Amino acid sequence: MKRAMVIGSVGAGKSTLIRALLDEERPASKTQSLVFRDWLIDTPGEYCENPLQYRFLIATSFDTRLLVLVQDATRERSYFPPGFAGGFPVPSLGVVTKIDSPKADTAKAKRFLRQAMPKGDIFEVSAMTLEGVEQLRERIESLLQPKGTSDRG
Repeated sequence: MKRAMVIGSVGAGKSTLIRALLDEERPASKTQSLVFRDWLIDTPGEYCENPLQYRFLIATSFDTRLLVLVQDATRERSYFPPGFAGGFPVPSLGVVTKIDSPKADTAKAKRFLRQAMPKGDIFEVSAMTLEGVEQLRERIESLLQPKGTSDRG
């Protein structure tokens, strides 16, 4: 089964987002290595922050159908270099997390994502209030379906 690989910096909310997408109630914990969970792959934030680790992300992407770039709306900077998504053989979409925070700057977070991935949808979500999570789940699931298939009979 092809999966979506979730990439973002340490503390961006990747694991919490994955819990929300999978409708799980257990608390999120620090991701130490690649974790394959149902139709998602959770990646350590260090893989995004250290260019020497990109090789692990690129190698894993060959077994995926989609890249999900996660940007924390409360961060002052992006850990994704310009054009980051272009180094992968699969399409990407962006997710702005922590939109419920008083410190959230979603416009800035979207600009950071757009620099990393010139094309692709960008979703705004809160894994705490679940705002935007269902729409994101539906979009990811539609992109993971093999071409020429549909949920409808």
